[in-house]
Amino acid sequence: MDHVVYLDAKANELELLLTKQKSMLIRGATGRKMPYGRVFQGDVLYLINNNAEGLILARGNVKRVVNSEKMSPGESIALVDRYATQLKLSEKQYARWAGKRYLVLIEIDQVMEVDPFPIDKSAYGNMDDWFPVETIDTVKL
Repeated sequence: MDHVVYLDAKANELELLLTKQKSMLIRGATGRKMPYGRVFQGDVLYLINNNAEGLILARGNVKRVVNSEKMSPGESIALVDRYATQLKLSEKQYARWAGKRYLVLIEIDQVMEVDPFPIDKSAYGNMDDWFPVETIDTVKL
């Protein structure tokens, strides 16, 4: 399965992944929200910045996934802290994710730049910052 993943441009997530300073992505919510239970080892992530340029710039492979059980705020913070080195979160990102009831931690490797290409998001009207596309060719323009 391929996924399109929006990265925090202000936190320079893409650069941190490409230079191997960061090896893990995080998503979370009060409920089991995408990509909870929908991303697996071996999946391919296509990476795009959330700065409106609209181009896939890199790709990487999912090495490992941790889907948390329902957690208290303290348990959630402890989990984020345990993976702090791999997550390399900015203060703003930490405030956004730490304390969420459900977290998904996605270890990513083999991150490499690709020739930038646009995607068609029209089929994903209720789009968030992560969406599965089965194969990237279904959205590649």
